[in-house]
Amino acid sequence: MSKCNFCNELIKGRAGKKFCNQYCKSAYHYKKAKDETPSFYLKVDKQLKINRRILKKYNQAGKSYLRVEKMNEEGFNPKFFTHYWKNKKGDVYLFCYEFGFLHTENNGVKKYLLIKWQEYMK
Repeated sequence: MSKCNFCNELIKGRAGKKFCNQYCKSAYHYKKAKDETPSFYLKVDKQLKINRRILKKYNQAGKSYLRVEKMNEEGFNPKFFTHYWKNKKGDVYLFCYEFGFLHTENNGVKKYLLIKWQEYMK
């Protein structure tokens, strides 16, 4: 007889069984996933969601300006974005899903111009 990989109890039943019940099986795999370092995909996905949440929070009107430091304090990272849009003047807006930002500077103060995706941007 073999022992459960999670609780070390003796396993009853078919040969080759690794867990004594569904709870132990689930708990084992949950602990294993939690202990492993997050994959690159999960890190990127998490940062994109943080960026989107911050952009949405500060852009209720559809267009606004916000200091770079304020966004950085909240965890915003401009290196993570889903796509971009270039306007006729050549400005490149970076987007996290439907919320975009453009790095600007006004009187030596670094700011982001926050916008929301519009149909004409296709």
